[in-house]
Amino acid sequence: MKLQEFQAKAQLAGYGIAVPKGQVALTSEDALATARGLGSSHLAVKAQIQAGGRGLAGGVRLVAGAEEAAQAAGALLGSRLVTAQTGPQGRQVRQVLVEEAIQSSRNLYLSLSIDAVTGEVVVLAGAEGSDNIEDRLLRGEARLESLPLGAGRELDRKQALELAMRIGLGAELAHRFADLLERLRRAFTELDATLIEINPLAVTARDEFVALDAKVILDDNALFRHPDLAALADEDGDEIEIVAQRRNLNYVRMNGNVGLVVNGAGLGLATLDMVRAANGRPANFMDIRTTATSLDVAFGFTLLLNNPAVRSILVNVHGGGMQPCDIIADGLGVAMRRTGRSCPTVVRLDGNNAEYARFRFDNFGCKVIDCPDMWTAATRAVAAANA
Repeated sequence: MKLQEFQAKAQLAGYGIAVPKGQVALTSEDALATARGLGSSHLAVKAQIQAGGRGLAGGVRLVAGAEEAAQAAGALLGSRLVTAQTGPQGRQVRQVLVEEAIQSSRNLYLSLSIDAVTGEVVVLAGAEGSDNIEDRLLRGEARLESLPLGAGRELDRKQALELAMRIGLGAELAHRFADLLERLRRAFTELDATLIEINPLAVTARDEFVALDAKVILDDNALFRHPDLAALADEDGDEIEIVAQRRNLNYVRMNGNVGLVVNGAGLGLATLDMVRAANGRPANFMDIRTTATSLDVAFGFTLLLNNPAVRSILVNVHGGGMQPCDIIADGLGVAMRRTGRSCPTVVRLDGNNAEYARFRFDNFGCKVIDCPDMWTAATRAVAAANA
């Protein structure tokens, strides 16, 4: 679950991490009142959408005074902001963050995340923070230093100081950086986060660290431990995707013609890559969570069957203890009966109850193309979609 910037900053502030003073506004009148309350002549008005690249797309505006803040808020609210991460349809701006603009002597990059290979918590830090950090990294114009934290339960202060030195911080700043990193480590583990990113992390003239922007992503599977955070879920995104989340499906609409049904985020991304490698166009990303029931799965299949652009469905499932293959088969059977539509369905099943799932397909009358491996399944699904 992604937090909005103002929500992320509120969480970090609770761990003693400095953030600019500010408040979210829903109208230009709210923005005017907030700006006047801040009492600063240098302000930032920032669109609150869950997509990177806002600054490059005009979603972050630096203004002088409360009246200009109200004008900037009025221009942003209700508009659709198009960034590199929103797609051409953009995202509607429903709220803005009005905060004091911090003068920095230097901007850094800092994040904590889960290493996909080792499963460890890893710190990434860079001597320069910027809106286009990903592009600059790809072009070799920026570099990030890393520090593995294992399970994230403790921080080796000596290693933290060495990391600070590697990004060009002096001795005094290095100790403050290590203190900041310890607070971030606590926030990361106690919030059950999968990502905390501060970009940019400002160094002020007084040698203080301030999080000018913050991104926090929480582990959906751990939200039962944080009902207060679960209540912060953003309801301003794609309506179908929001409903799918409530049905234990991580679902993202795309523009292709091959519908995908997979259990596991990593397996889902690999399946997307294979469909593209086979010159196909995925119609969606769908990761079935371990808590999904057969009716939840049926809801997911129904989304695909009701999409006229979907010409074939690729089911790539590895059954585990909490999500055996037959639940997927039952979901497809129920969805086909509900919608009255069928389309070429290619399946690759392995793991728990794979054979029983094939029996369930037969019972429901689902004619599937059973494939022994992922690549064969991907190529058959692409061929069926393009037939």
